Amino acid sequence: MRAIIIDDERLARAELKKLLQEFPEVEVVDEAANAEEGIAKIESQHPDLIFLDIQMPGKTGFDMLSELERSPQVIFTTAYDEFALKAFEVNALDYLLKPVEPKRLADAIQKLHAGEGGRGEPRTEVTHTNNSILHENDQVFVKDGERCWFVKLSDIRLFESVGNYAKVFFGPNKPLILKSLNALEERLDEKFFFRANRKHIVNLRMIEKIEPYFNGGLLLELKGGEKIEVSRRQTVKFKEMMSL
Repeated sequence: MRAIIIDDERLARAELKKLLQEFPEVEVVDEAANAEEGIAKIESQHPDLIFLDIQMPGKTGFDMLSELERSPQVIFTTAYDEFALKAFEVNALDYLLKPVEPKRLADAIQKLHAGEGGRGEPRTEVTHTNNSILHENDQVFVKDGERCWFVKLSDIRLFESVGNYAKVFFGPNKPLILKSLNALEERLDEKFFFRANRKHIVNLRMIEKIEPYFNGGLLLELKGGEKIEVSRRQTVKFKEMMSL
């Protein structure tokens, strides 16, 4: 798989090239320091994949893509998360925040192998559009009205059912996404996310306190201060999971 790195920062290109040495299936055939160089090298080298910065002197990465007759697979590498929505509107394979984490890079390469995120494939609220299990280091794209976030799953402490929507709790934010709790439960790794009751899925790593509660249940206090009741039925499962 032939790749070109397009980034105006020489050190960023060198660091990414070093990380890619762990993936022998990806051969970095060239580099470019701006969009104009990138276009020329893509047209001459015909790579399968480009790692593309967004904010560069002159034209942006988006400007560059708009001028290509045929674009290879694109993995964005940027220090800014506010471009996530636009990145997935152009069907990027993935969106890696600098400094690039080896695990996130490995996830992106895995998507490439799986054939996910091909150009022309629609995107919705979540970056992963297949039915595979989402793991704690995966990042998901959350959009609520005009606001959008690119969030690592491990930073989400709680999902709460609100009719046909789910409220997503991370940091001070609580956006709504058009997903049922049942659909989310099928995608989430049960080693990290637990269905506490009919209305809530909690991140097990975000639990600060556990107390006995009414009718044989439990009361969980999360790091954000939320108090979530575990139903009596789920309490049995919770104790089995968490015991030695």
